[in-house]
Amino acid sequence: MLDVFTQYLNLSTAEVETLLSFSLQDLLNSPAIQQKLNSLNINLLQQSLPTAKTVLADKLPPFYDWLQNELGVERVPDSPNHTTQWVVNFLKKQESLMRLVELHRPVPSPAIERSIPRLVGLFESVEDAQVRQEWQKAIAALCLVLAVDAREQAQSRQAVALFC
Repeated sequence: MLDVFTQYLNLSTAEVETLLSFSLQDLLNSPAIQQKLNSLNINLLQQSLPTAKTVLADKLPPFYDWLQNELGVERVPDSPNHTTQWVVNFLKKQESLMRLVELHRPVPSPAIERSIPRLVGLFESVEDAQVRQEWQKAIAALCLVLAVDAREQAQSRQAVALFC
């Protein structure tokens, strides 16, 4: 997972480890993540939405099967439609990172972390290198947010378990 963030977000391993240690709120307020999110080429992502929709429609069902059968994730979408619509709405600024976090909170931290390389890899087959790299960068940035929240939630559950 660290390699995905170093490769697609152009961060050092030390920077990634530092960001992963942040709370969700600290991450969202950090200049590093703000710079990465602001550096996304939204125009290119919007222009290439037809490509992204095709990739998601083709690659997400097997990914969802893998999540459920290999990682034991209980709640996975029935189809890629919800994910695709969320992406479209996010690019139109009609969805938020917090909504993404809320949707993924039931997924255990180990499953989130193990799924990140595979999820970013969904776009490996896109022929246009600029489009492929921008989508992989965008997904990696969103996954970093999910990984930080998943770790924070796991730590909170551990703390509660210690006091019970």
